[in-house]
Amino acid sequence: MMAEILMILMLGLGLELSSEEEKRKFKHYKMFKLSRVLHLTTTSRHRLLEVLSSRNVEVGDFLRDRRDFTYSAGISTATNNYAAKGYASDRIFAPYTVYKGKAAFSLSPCLPTFTKLDSGTVVVDRRGSMMITFMHSIGERKYDWEKRQRFALSATEVGSLITMGSQDSSEFFHDPSMLSSNAGQVRKSLSIKPNANSNGYFVSLTVVNNLLNTKDYFSVPVTTAEFAVMKTACSFALPHIMGWDQITNQQSRGTVGLQQKGGSQVLDLEWEK
Repeated sequence: MMAEILMILMLGLGLELSSEEEKRKFKHYKMFKLSRVLHLTTTSRHRLLEVLSSRNVEVGDFLRDRRDFTYSAGISTATNNYAAKGYASDRIFAPYTVYKGKAAFSLSPCLPTFTKLDSGTVVVDRRGSMMITFMHSIGERKYDWEKRQRFALSATEVGSLITMGSQDSSEFFHDPSMLSSNAGQVRKSLSIKPNANSNGYFVSLTVVNNLLNTKDYFSVPVTTAEFAVMKTACSFALPHIMGWDQITNQQSRGTVGLQQKGGSQVLDLEWEK
């Protein structure tokens, strides 16, 4: 230990290490310091030293930038930390979002949930959908997520979107109280119509709430390229929102992977904020 202290003092005074043995010992000392920063095991420490030596990398360079290095290391463990706090570690957000001047919308799949019957048969408990989430613009590159509105496309409605041509239009109506005495109190309508130049579409959502006496309207222009991405993404996601991917993968896994009631996707229901 005294030898390491003397070498540190020599460097602090600007003195050079006189022998290769002293340089080697000091490099190992810096390696030990680095391992303490990164909480490495003995095996990992030796392995890292081998890698650094083979690439002629100075350990001191890593020590000087240890804050950046530690931050990079932290990224790799983010998923584990996230799961340890009680959140769903398997929930992945990868929406396709179209941003325009007055509004924006994102498109993402909501997978179905399954339940197992007493007979052992697994059936769909809640069907999946393609969720479109609309947001108003509240400034340059800023959108109001708190006042968002959702529209969940069913498998058949997704089929209508996929088969649309350049001159075709589609309109869908949703009412959570349909066929009840409260029908029409809250309703949503989604329309997809070609623009005048036939080089894109307008995707619009109208939400009428007679209970709160409110009416919300969103309209987002979409280019042909953006609409092509939407159609392709919907085509890819369609078997998944129907749950058919669970059937085709059942043999390889031996059982259907269940997403139970109350799972992470419940928060993405169309009628919830």
